[in-house]
Amino acid sequence: MKAYLILDLTIHHLEKFLHYAEVIPAYIAKHQGKYIVKGVEPTVMEGDWQPSRVVVLEFPSKEHAQSFLSDPEAQPLFALRHSSTTSHVILVEGCEPAV
Repeated sequence: MKAYLILDLTIHHLEKFLHYAEVIPAYIAKHQGKYIVKGVEPTVMEGDWQPSRVVVLEFPSKEHAQSFLSDPEAQPLFALRHSSTTSHVILVEGCEPAV
């Protein structure tokens, strides 16, 4: 079952973040992930959630997404994202298509 990482980012240090954004796609691909939504400014339709930028990554499974998040080689990049943004990340599983 497909899984999705949803990131809500507020960028504080653009130059640092741009390096992260340039390099991280190789690690996403390494774990068979792909961008579904890439850093767009969302339009809030309901509620009081105020995300700044949203990224949605699709992986073939929850295990692939978790492998991406725990990849030792990607940890310095995640540290760079943490130091250049305020970010929130959630992992959700998709649902099976209706028959």
